[in-house]
Amino acid sequence: MTAPLSAQQQESAYLSKLGERVRAWRNEHATTRKTLALASGVSERYLAQLEAGQGNISVLLLRRLAHAMGVAVDSLVREEQVREKCVALIGLRGAGKSTLGERLAESLGLPFVELDGEVAKEAGTALGDVFSLYGQEGFRRFERRALERVIALHPRAVIAVGGSLVTDPVTYSLLLERCQCVWLKASPEQHMARVIAQGDMRPFKGRSAALKEIRKLLEDREELYARADAVVDTSGKPARQSLADLRKALS
Repeated sequence: MTAPLSAQQQESAYLSKLGERVRAWRNEHATTRKTLALASGVSERYLAQLEAGQGNISVLLLRRLAHAMGVAVDSLVREEQVREKCVALIGLRGAGKSTLGERLAESLGLPFVELDGEVAKEAGTALGDVFSLYGQEGFRRFERRALERVIALHPRAVIAVGGSLVTDPVTYSLLLERCQCVWLKASPEQHMARVIAQGDMRPFKGRSAALKEIRKLLEDREELYARADAVVDTSGKPARQSLADLRKALS
């Protein structure tokens, strides 16, 4: 069992979170530290300390800073309950689950797990052979076992989930209950472009019919994906922006 944080550690984590919010706001608004310092009357040096989690800022300086940022003071200083849950990224292939999941996990200091890889381990064979050897029912059974094992081993982690998991009511209910789920959404054209860039059209039947099939899959699964706790649209966005949107959705 993890020991509870000391008062000093809690204060340090609080200041780090405050600095992270200021830094994230600057990145989102493409604002330099110098510009924000001039607008708020808070020195650039002090802002640097604050963003590094080392600034014990006074109430009046914090008020000036929030006013310059155009945000409420309480949005900067609010306390947050730590979610002892995994983050699960759902969506169709090409939404960015692997790319964003790995970057999110790195930024949060958490393990990153590709559930499809765990399904292959559970079945003891290559992922592509699971369906042919065991059929859909067998695949779903291995998938559920893999998810249960991952959650048991990692109280907190970032999990990239196979696009079709949402069609299994039991496994999807488990995912929604035990994880904070985010639907990484993209347009059919964006899914198509990314799948082609990956050089692997699995599980689509062929390039000529792939776009039509992607549209149909998205249409059929939209209500299921929409049950997620949050939605992040990655269409037409660089990975850096999508990562920022994802972090914001989880806050």
